[in-house]
This record gives sequence, C-alpha cells and structure tokens, in this order.
Amino acid sequence: MTGACKDLDDAGYWSIECWGGATYDACIRYLNEDPWERLRTFKSLMPKTPLQMLLRGQNLLGYRHYQDEVVERFCQKSAENGIGVFRIFDALNDLRNLKTSVNAVKKAGAHAQGTISYTVSPIHTTALFVDQARRLQDMGVDSICIKDMAALIKPQAAFDLVKGIKEACGADLRVHIHVHATTGVTLVSLMKAVEAGVDCVDTAISTMSLGPGHNPTESFIEMLDGTGYTTKIDVEKIHRVKDHFVSVLGRYSEFLSKVTGVETEIFKSQIPGGMLSNMESQLRQQGAGDRMKEVLEEIPLVRKDTGYVPLVTPSSQIVGTQAVLNVLMGRYKVLTGEFADLMLGYYGAGPAEKNPEIVKMAHEHAKKEPITCRPADLLMPEWNKLRSEALALAGCNGTDEDVLTYAMFPQVAPKFFTERHEGPRNLGKDPETGVSETHPAEGHQGAITGPITYTVTLSGRQHKVMVTPYQ
Repeated sequence: MTGACKDLDDAGYWSIECWGGATYDACIRYLNEDPWERLRTFKSLMPKTPLQMLLRGQNLLGYRHYQDEVVERFCQKSAENGIGVFRIFDALNDLRNLKTSVNAVKKAGAHAQGTISYTVSPIHTTALFVDQARRLQDMGVDSICIKDMAALIKPQAAFDLVKGIKEACGADLRVHIHVHATTGVTLVSLMKAVEAGVDCVDTAISTMSLGPGHNPTESFIEMLDGTGYTTKIDVEKIHRVKDHFVSVLGRYSEFLSKVTGVETEIFKSQIPGGMLSNMESQLRQQGAGDRMKEVLEEIPLVRKDTGYVPLVTPSSQIVGTQAVLNVLMGRYKVLTGEFADLMLGYYGAGPAEKNPEIVKMAHEHAKKEPITCRPADLLMPEWNKLRSEALALAGCNGTDEDVLTYAMFPQVAPKFFTERHEGPRNLGKDPETGVSETHPAEGHQGAITGPITYTVTLSGRQHKVMVTPYQ
C-alpha cells in the first residue's frame, strides 16, 4: 500500500479510512505486523490528509465491552499515533455505548463522527434514524455518518434520510454516507444523497471496488459530470492509485471474494459485505459450501428473534454464526455464548422486543440474568490487570500500545509479541511462481520454504493448520 500513499495524500480526500477492527486484527493474526507501526507509517506518508478509523464504541476493536478507562486510553493513543477522524458506531444503535468514546475522542482533540448503523425492518423508519441523529448531535459529535454496511439503502431512502437529518440538525452539521456495492443500487443512492445535501461519501479505488466492497471513486466522480455538483479530487492522481493496485492485486487473488456480481438477495438476509465473504469461507471449511442459500434464508429468522438488530460487527458475526449453527445442527440446538449474551442484553439495548422463548433458552444456556443497564456499568476497572498481564508476556515492549493490543486480542497477542521481531510476512503469492513471500527483515529469509502453522478461528474455536508452500 505504501507505494500509493503519496498520490492518495495529494488527491484531495476529506479523509482516508485505513485502520480499525479487521485491519488491526489481520496485522497481528496473519501479517506479523505491528498495527500501531502501520498507522504511524501511514501518517508519515500521508501527513496532509486526516486518517480515519472505524471504532465499535464500547467494543473498541474487539467483541466485548471494555471498561471506560480502557476506552479512553485507546482513543487517546490512537489520536497520538495518527488518527484524526473516529467513526464511532454501536451494532445495536444503543447510544449509551457511544458516549464514553465520543467524549474521549473530543478530549484527544480529534474529530468524533457519530454513526447510525443503517438497517431495514418493520420498526426502522426515517423518523427513528433522524431522532438518533438528533441525539448524537446533542451528545456533541462533530459530524454524522449513515453507515450502510450491507448495501441496503435504496435511492429514495437515502434522499429522505439525508434531507431529514439536515432539516432536524441544521445545515451546518456535516452528514456523511457510507455504502457498500453488493446489491447494485447504491451508486444511485449516493447520487440521491448528494441531491439531498450530503457533505461527503465513501468510495473505493476501482481496482478494489464493487462486489461486497464500495462503489468506485472514479465512477462516482464521472457520475457528477453535468449535475452542478463536483468533488475536490484530483482524477489524475486517482488513476495513478488505480494503476498501482492493478500491479499488486494479483498477489492476493486467493483472498478476493467470489462475490463479484450483484446480490439483491442481500435485501432479505442483510449480511454486510465483509461478513458475506467470511461466511463463504466458514461454510467451505465445514464442508458445507453448498448450503449458503439455506444460511441466507435462516439469517432473517434469527434476526427477527433478536428484535431486528442491525447486522454490523459484532452483531452480524453473532447472528450469522448462529444461523450457520441452526442450519448445520438444527434450530437453536446449539447456542453460542455471544448469541446468548446478545439476547440477554449484554451487548446493549436492542431496537425491539426479543423472542421471549429464545431469551429463556439464552438464560438457561448462559446461567445469568438478563440486564437493562449499560453493559459497561457492570465492569470493574481492568486497565491495571490488563497491563500486568501484557507486561508478563515475552516480547511485550511495555508501551500502552502493546497493552491495548493484548486487551483487544488476548489470544493472538502473545504469539505476535514473540514473533514481531521477525518482521512482516505473508505478502501474498508471487503471480509468476505461486510462492508465498515474506518481507526480508534483518536476519530473516525472504521466501517461506518450510511448513507454516496457522491458527484459524472458526465460529469462535481455534484450530491449528499446517501449510507447506508450493515449491
């Protein structure tokens, strides 16, 4: 990515999103790369453009709620290391789970973007989302983002929602819209959002757009021609970025989603783009790759039982995994611990009434009572404990950044700390030889020649897999 950074920085973007849960996780789990060093590198190479991250509110980058001090320290350190814009969301749109991180981001001097996780259900209306935007404004956010992670927002809905927020919150409050391309309708939705007064839209360079990704930057710019609307983007620099990624993308062909066309079925299942590609892989590894259609039909039924939670990390993974288990094992024959917690309120308050029978099953499974308070209010201070545990690990450098890495991913961090000195690895396969490569760090050979053991997490369970690269 570093070869594209100068052109990206000079292109005129409002911000560049380059950090967050999945990228951080991939760094330490697969790439042997320090995510904090990655962030500092990006900031040094793109000093002019604000760097943006996606923050899961009280969940930060993980799948559980963290005590407030951990949230505050994470926001402070992220700002210190280069993040200028924090897009803060909660999977259930429970605004109680955003307040601590919004306050921490503003205290760190960064831009706090309050986020609406967009979804479609019998209870989700334009008026409901507009009210949420008004409450986010009252919380003190610097801007609002409509986050449509599953490409569900249709053109008229986009127009109505942007217009409604602008009228309720005032024209001065920035409104952004984030849409994926999976369903094939959202480039039109972006145009309608522009007509309604949206200030900023999310796109991806065309080389890595469409499918479960975003709409192409170049197509969006061309679409505005003759409309009276324009962007501040330097198209020539964008084309250079496109060419750069064309030249390297072949190395990563094995990781690209097989969903390359349009999937209007997503309007029913509502699975986000990233989750869709994960689920494909998950089912294939279980020898059930042919049962994807059944899972997509089961997801809306599970979601209805939860009270129509939006499907975004971590709720999408929780609902999606439960749907997979329902298909493979029988409906609710097996409950994951996370699904039980979701039903019992330990992720926050959902938008509607849950299925009481499934709540009862969750209660029996988890052996704990349902709650209605903010989940983080039940947490004891944990920073000192996390710090002492992290510092006891071989390879931990003693910084708050390392403690936060351990806090986010306690199962993965110990191995990463011990191997970090070997330098980055798994830089894709050479398109000509088919051999996986590493970055030749000092004292470290450039090509992987022997078996490699990967730890693969599937439905929350870890499995060790040994792979011998093709010679």
